[in-house]
Amino acid sequence: MSAPAVEDEADRIPPPEQVSGPSPAAVLRERVLGRPMPTDRLRGWLVTAVIGLIGAIVRFQNLGSPTDKGTPVFDEKHYTPQAWQMLRNGGVEDNPGYELTVHPPLGKTFIALGEWLFGYSGWGWRFTAALCGTLMIVLVVRIARRLTRSTLLGAVAGLLLIADGVSHLQSRMGMLDIFLAFLILASFACVLVDRDQVRSRLAVAAAEGWVTESKYGPRLGVRWWRLGAGVLLGLACGVKWSGMYYIAAFGLLTVMFDVAARRAAGVRHPWRGAIVRDVLPGLWAFVVLGVVAYLSTWWAWFGSETAIDRTLVATTGTDPLSVARGALGSLLQYSTHVLDFHASLVTKPGQQHPWESKPWTWPMSLRPMLYYYEGGTTGCGEARCVSATMLIGTPALWWLSLPVLAWGLWRMFARLDWRYAAVVVGYLTGLLPWFATLDRQMYFFYATPMAAFLVLGITLCLGQVLGAARAGAERRGTGLLVVALYVGLVVANFVWLWPILNGDPITESRWQAELWLPSWR
Repeated sequence: MSAPAVEDEADRIPPPEQVSGPSPAAVLRERVLGRPMPTDRLRGWLVTAVIGLIGAIVRFQNLGSPTDKGTPVFDEKHYTPQAWQMLRNGGVEDNPGYELTVHPPLGKTFIALGEWLFGYSGWGWRFTAALCGTLMIVLVVRIARRLTRSTLLGAVAGLLLIADGVSHLQSRMGMLDIFLAFLILASFACVLVDRDQVRSRLAVAAAEGWVTESKYGPRLGVRWWRLGAGVLLGLACGVKWSGMYYIAAFGLLTVMFDVAARRAAGVRHPWRGAIVRDVLPGLWAFVVLGVVAYLSTWWAWFGSETAIDRTLVATTGTDPLSVARGALGSLLQYSTHVLDFHASLVTKPGQQHPWESKPWTWPMSLRPMLYYYEGGTTGCGEARCVSATMLIGTPALWWLSLPVLAWGLWRMFARLDWRYAAVVVGYLTGLLPWFATLDRQMYFFYATPMAAFLVLGITLCLGQVLGAARAGAERRGTGLLVVALYVGLVVANFVWLWPILNGDPITESRWQAELWLPSWR
């Protein structure tokens, strides 16, 4: 497989004005493009397909179990009945007496697709979650390959995500968070492809000698991948509103990529160029298209006469200063009610949820969540067995999160490494916003979108452990051994956790042995 790139080749190429030789345009083009993608395209797709198939087997294995006597478990009890209502009511949920419809409809629409295929059963309400969880593995392979320019490290990233307990269990639950994580990761992939496409277009301009005709640099044309990123993030907001954080984060990330690309191409004023040429189209892609995509997820609600709060404006009136009327005004008022509901979910002294956690515990998975527990089952070889599912991040991955984050921040600021910058932005966007509302009830499953970015950060570190292709055979061999041993450790850790990630019957002593930390109990 192709060798990893530890450093950006563009960082080691001197500015064109310092290069003597017959072809400064070629040097400039190489500087703009950086290290090229691996040439083993066919092998890259074969590796992706194999890793994806392994992930599908792991995610779909015995997908219909466990259930609570044939009914959903944990928060599946909210979303899977609402998805079933959508099938019955033409895409909208019933009008519940307590207005417990507190998230946009897209995630429940995904669940409804599985229920339409397989009925109201464990397989039905978990099928699309498992499908999106499998597609995330495929995406991580391709993203890591693009970040590292290595098919080998792409495969490593895919294996690590397969063995992550959070991604695994959330892919096997009829909840919303895996759909949010999938759409965010797909948008991140679009952002990375857009970065490479921008540099490719600038490289053409540099080779043809017109990159500096304007002090702002050239116009870059329609950036379809950036448009795709905006649409996907709008859809992510259609699953959960926390997708809005990523609109801001990825939008800023693309601007920074544009500035760096214009600077590398020799544009006289790269910051001004990015502001003049790129910011307004970026706002169109991430904000305008994002809003359109979000509103599109409410198609059934707009088309219904009986959907919850569909006629709020007509029945209760609206603020005379509001510009929103009709269905759109009703949606805004409905959204305000939902926001008030979430704001009221505060942790009251003495009334904490037994599995509540705060965001500072998430990076190391210090407070997992018990989704299901049955202490009187059979099938473990003893008279009394335990069957449980617990959301736990594989310790061999998650317990490295803080040192990996620290290393990523150092590489980001001290070495201006765009790869770590991209991954750190994705990771912290899933974590930092929750510190703004610490009195609110929070749970570890909110960290689901962070898992893929943790895996990507670890993979970048493993690329540095492995070393570049130009390193000596002994150095490469030692690095490869360390990487292989670490991947083996993660897989072994995942295998150990397997029974409590899947609800398999185990003995009471094995159940106690699975609970490594006091905070896991």
